[in-house]
Amino acid sequence: MKAIETISGVINKGNDISGTIATAVEEQSATTDEMSRNDLEAAKGAGEIASSITGVARTARGTFSDAEESQKAAHQLAQMSSQLLELVAQFKVGSRGQVSKLQRQQAD
Repeated sequence: MKAIETISGVINKGNDISGTIATAVEEQSATTDEMSRNDLEAAKGAGEIASSITGVARTARGTFSDAEESQKAAHQLAQMSSQLLELVAQFKVGSRGQVSKLQRQQAD
């Protein structure tokens, strides 16, 4: 009987060890799955960041182009302003409010 009890104890101990190993394997599998999900989420986030950066770059290029156009328009406006000042300088207003060309321009 003693031998059967000893064998039974060894079997029970083996079952306990097998249960502990099975639990550890399940936990390791769950951890590996969680790590895979985290890696997938990180990759997805990196893709979204890359897409956002591309959008920002595209917007920056558009803004630069718009700024160049604004600069050209400002330059043209400054030229027109200078021309207008030159034209206006050719005239004088008399004491009665009449407008006449300057004498030197009439001689031309």
